[in-house]
Amino acid sequence: MSKKLGLALGSGGARGVAHVGFLQALEEEGIKPDFIAGCSMGAVVGGCYASGMTVKEMRDIVLTIKKRHIIDVSPQPISKMAILRSKKVRELLSQNCKVKNIEDFPVPFKCVAADLLSGKLHVFESGEAALAIQASSTIPSVFRPVKLENELLVDGGILCRVPIKITKEMGADVVVAVDVLKNCSEPVSEVGNILQLMLRVVDVMDAHASSLIKERDGDLCDLYLEPEMKGMSQYLIKDLDRAYEEGYVMGKKNTDKIKELLK
Repeated sequence: MSKKLGLALGSGGARGVAHVGFLQALEEEGIKPDFIAGCSMGAVVGGCYASGMTVKEMRDIVLTIKKRHIIDVSPQPISKMAILRSKKVRELLSQNCKVKNIEDFPVPFKCVAADLLSGKLHVFESGEAALAIQASSTIPSVFRPVKLENELLVDGGILCRVPIKITKEMGADVVVAVDVLKNCSEPVSEVGNILQLMLRVVDVMDAHASSLIKERDGDLCDLYLEPEMKGMSQYLIKDLDRAYEEGYVMGKKNTDKIKELLK
């Protein structure tokens, strides 16, 4: 395999655990990425992996994670712009990133966040990894925005759910994108309260953004993969083992294609 492989790992909350299964499948087939770009949960998984964390280590953590590991309710949700303080998330990332700064990662890595003040995309390619990944995965109103100099950063999925173009620009000859939000806007029977309303709006917007990404960046992507996770919410952590398995199965089905692309 002489060509360089880049992975673009997309956002998707709990569904993003499929990225771990996908990486496991690649690893078993001797396929290692030369570049990784991630958004939101894709940044969490991709960043930890690029820093040197093993797939087994990631799997052990995500399949045993509990709400208490990430929930720390803010005493001032209105003024602080979020329900949760994000302290536990930051600590979890700091503990598990094997290398402190992105520029020192063994696998070149970038992740994206959205700056609420300018309305523009922020691409992290250096600096503290835990902060960058936290910013990329900061769900607005749920976790506190990350303040960085003159920016107020939240989940990159607002502007760039699957960073295909960024992966290509990193130097990848072959770009494989993984979008874990297939079927996220499938019909529902009801929307019962304001929280369900907000989450439903996000699901519908995510589905629309996915189609736009394929249309806009399709020519830059050699393989666009979408694991089957029909009926699974991106907001609940009860089905993480299923997400892992779906990503693994999808990876196994496509390793021959990837090897062929890399020749």
